[in-house]
Amino acid sequence: MGLLDRMSRVIRANLNSWIGGAEDPEKMLEQAVADMQEDLIQLRQAVAQAIATQKRTERQQSQADATAREWYNRAQLALQKGEDGLAREALTRRKAYLETANSMKQQLEQQAGIVSQLKDNMRTLESKLAEARTKKDMYIARARSAQASQKINEMLGQNTSSGAIAAFERMEDRVHQLEAQSDAIAELNADSLEAQFAALEGGNDVDAELAAMKSRMITGSEQANLPPAEEDRI
Repeated sequence: MGLLDRMSRVIRANLNSWIGGAEDPEKMLEQAVADMQEDLIQLRQAVAQAIATQKRTERQQSQADATAREWYNRAQLALQKGEDGLAREALTRRKAYLETANSMKQQLEQQAGIVSQLKDNMRTLESKLAEARTKKDMYIARARSAQASQKINEMLGQNTSSGAIAAFERMEDRVHQLEAQSDAIAELNADSLEAQFAALEGGNDVDAELAAMKSRMITGSEQANLPPAEEDRI
């Protein structure tokens, strides 16, 4: 397809709803099928016109042959009547009509080739149009699906940077952070409580040991102050 045909199709397809100068696949497919349908109509008209011309030429040839035969019969009649001049004139007229008939025959051969080629082109275009109609719906469905996916991806891209999804992810991170802080505080509190109990338990041991030392000191002092035994005095 030439550049001018492409530009013409874009203008026709987007005349009522032009958006940013871009080609809408759905409009372009619809317009392409419409153009093919219009081409097929014109081609059918050309075939019909060619066939009509062919039939008219056939009638003209048939009429020229009939007239040539008629002048031949007249030439025979003139000879039978002894009119050589009239016979010669009749044969001259017959020759002119035979030449016309031969010319018509050549035209018929050319027209037959044209009609055959036009019919072949028409059948090819009919086949392509049927195929285009079948594929058009499929391509339109695929184009709509692609456009929907593109919009979804664009929405996801926008939300990822500054939209609802980004806010949700930030809140999720915040919750995880709060949970981590709570676990850290709980762990610190548990370590503090353990330390307090350990201190208490350690303090009891020291007190017990201190009491034992005091007891030993008191016992040792009393023994030191006791009087010597009788044996010692003797």
